[in-house]
Amino acid sequence: MAYLLDTNVFLQAKNLHYGLDFCPAFWDWLVKANAERRVFSIEKVGDEIAAGADELVPWAAARGAGFFLKPDAAMSGALAAVSTWASGPRYEPAAVNTFLQVADYYLVAHALGHGYTVVTHEIASTSVKRIKIPDACLGLGIKCVTPFEMLRAERARFVLGA
Repeated sequence: MAYLLDTNVFLQAKNLHYGLDFCPAFWDWLVKANAERRVFSIEKVGDEIAAGADELVPWAAARGAGFFLKPDAAMSGALAAVSTWASGPRYEPAAVNTFLQVADYYLVAHALGHGYTVVTHEIASTSVKRIKIPDACLGLGIKCVTPFEMLRAERARFVLGA
């Protein structure tokens, strides 16, 4: 199974559970899993990270297009499918407009186009004012998990050396 990581996975990992300064094993695991073609993100997520001004920026920049995937031909039909789903009767027009302009839209479309599982800290919502990634995934038949579910499924281990 291959995973696509949302921006909030990187930001919350850096700010909370897996700081670059005290838990390098998490970041090493991401690099290793990416080299094994199991963990990715998308270019627009990389752009959101690059807009920051912290130690995550050079880490992400060093990963490049092999980690932060560029849009491709498989996404063209997927973008249309996600747009059609989002534009349905459930959400207010402002929510749809916002969703179609942010990385979430491209993340969901990339997952749909390639059969990836989306990884995010977002939780589903009944609000009509904002489209959440888990709701879009559910509506489009895309698997969506938390970072912790991904790490457990992949049997990631961050063990101190002897």
